[in-house]
Amino acid sequence: MNSDIAVRPVTGKADLKTFVDIAYRLNADDPNWVPPLRSDVFELLNPDKNPFHKHATVQLFLAWRGGKAVGRISAHIDHLALEQPVAQGMGPGTGNWGLFEAEDEAVAAALLAATEQWLRGQGMTRSLGPLSLSVWEEPGLLTKGHDHPAMVMMGHDKAEYQGWIEGQHYSEAKQLYTYRVPVSDGFPPLIQRIVQSGERNERITIRPIDMNRYEEEAELILGMLNEAWSGNWGFVPIPDYEVVYIRKKLKPAIIPQVNLIAEYEGEPAAFMLALPDVNEVLRSLGGSLLPFGWARLLYRLWKKQWKGHRVPLMGVSKKHQNSRLASQLAFMMIEKIRAIGVRDYGAVDAEVGWILEDNQGMVAIADAINAEINRVYTIYEKPL
Repeated sequence: MNSDIAVRPVTGKADLKTFVDIAYRLNADDPNWVPPLRSDVFELLNPDKNPFHKHATVQLFLAWRGGKAVGRISAHIDHLALEQPVAQGMGPGTGNWGLFEAEDEAVAAALLAATEQWLRGQGMTRSLGPLSLSVWEEPGLLTKGHDHPAMVMMGHDKAEYQGWIEGQHYSEAKQLYTYRVPVSDGFPPLIQRIVQSGERNERITIRPIDMNRYEEEAELILGMLNEAWSGNWGFVPIPDYEVVYIRKKLKPAIIPQVNLIAEYEGEPAAFMLALPDVNEVLRSLGGSLLPFGWARLLYRLWKKQWKGHRVPLMGVSKKHQNSRLASQLAFMMIEKIRAIGVRDYGAVDAEVGWILEDNQGMVAIADAINAEINRVYTIYEKPL
């Protein structure tokens, strides 16, 4: 380890502010980095506000050189993840790291070494990351797609970070894909025929979220999410108290017409969520809604004009997974979102994902609508 670099735990408000602020300084020269709202980052790290901390142990670290902060990282253990099957990527002994920023390779090495030492001290035998902080938030390091900004709820990292992390003997555990979907001209004829066939099927209903019953609808969707994703690599269940938090956080961004529930014979069978790419506005705010950033954001919400939309989550109930109905419902929902997005919101592009590299069903759906991989995120692992 470079002797002029000191890595110390974050203690107190001043350190926490430095931990948050350093990301804005280190990424200031990257035109494709979208500054998150500082208030959101502080909330993510606040155990009194973010219920992730109820089932996790988190330690933040800062790297210092010559009295100046030159990097940051989190080390954390998700105790719900420890209870998952090892074959699904988590399981006993797996600790995590994330929120990684470093001024140079020596700083990166020192930060990763500090997290490894901390995780070993907590009894962990494997380091898996980056997860910032949960697999449900911003998982993976951007390893392809640095030439354009990330959409809402996806991360953006310096291209150099890949080599710095791999240089510390981290190997690829899993890749996550996001897909760009041009939406102006519609989907191929085969997909249109599948959609039209579904529209003629009286047993299928595709409906928007009912905002008059938002809490009930949100719990239905997140319940289906827990069920639908339970066999996926990296899955960690969302507990009830976190469902309450998530539904409150998502509500301001929900456009009912493009957040859909599919029913089959009167029972919920699938869902698909689409969010406007608020990063289109955040890029110009510098991480703060003050003094006039809130007005720009509210104006865009009021005007309802968004060039980009992202489909971050989709799920099919266990009962219908691996069936023709599953793909038909997916095509019906994404076509409905596409048509409404173009007609009512000026959408030009959509993004679907993230999708696990080996999720054959979702990869096949993306291929069928002529989607192209636009970003790859890599999750790394290392035995401790």
